[in-house]
Amino acid sequence: METHGGIVLRAYPKSRAGVRAVPMPPFLVEELRRRATGASPNGRALVFADRAGGPQRRSNFRRRVWLPSLVRAGLLGRVAELASGRWLAVWPDRDGRKQRAEFPMEGTAVAHAAASAFGGLRFHDLRHSYITWLVTDGVPVNIVRRVVGHEKASTTLDRYTHTPEDYADRVRLTFADDSLTFRPSPHPVDPEDGPSPGLEGEPKRDDPRRGETGAVGGSAPGGLSRTTRRSRGVRPPRVCRLSGR
Repeated sequence: METHGGIVLRAYPKSRAGVRAVPMPPFLVEELRRRATGASPNGRALVFADRAGGPQRRSNFRRRVWLPSLVRAGLLGRVAELASGRWLAVWPDRDGRKQRAEFPMEGTAVAHAAASAFGGLRFHDLRHSYITWLVTDGVPVNIVRRVVGHEKASTTLDRYTHTPEDYADRVRLTFADDSLTFRPSPHPVDPEDGPSPGLEGEPKRDDPRRGETGAVGGSAPGGLSRTTRRSRGVRPPRVCRLSGR
């Protein structure tokens, strides 16, 4: 924790829920192992340290690492090479207007844009992005709450989960692959003629996903049976109860 008097290292998180095991993908594990090479075997050595091996100050990290990284990623202005020895830096000012300047080296252009730009993503916003990513991709909120160290799931949902820009497409995609969207055929079969043989001997119905008539059978309403769904990796239909509100 950084204060005006210096940096204080705490042995434990600020709450019991903060003591947890965090699952990490293999690429992150490899990167952390690479950074920890040569560290003390007692497990208390800092993975992200300053040049002297001590804890980094937030202000120095923001100025030297975070803001230049945003510029290089195109998230806070941009830097482009115009010609050999000519680099253009573009950054937003306080009024949202784009400012431009040319520099002889890329590093100088990045540093100037990072120091002059107004706004930009905060480092803590990565936590918001991570939580939103997990929830949007279908990880249950009780699992997300435990992974990020929240005591209450309401904190995870109300404070850290945000609406992605492609929310409308995600809603459409949810129903596009659901058997509840199947419609009865506009040309019903005469009972005396018997059902037309389709998938597993069931009658054919319109499949709105393809815009055509396709064989859709099974005991589930308008789709495959639950057993067939599991074996083929198809999701069962979702049932929603609507209140009067």
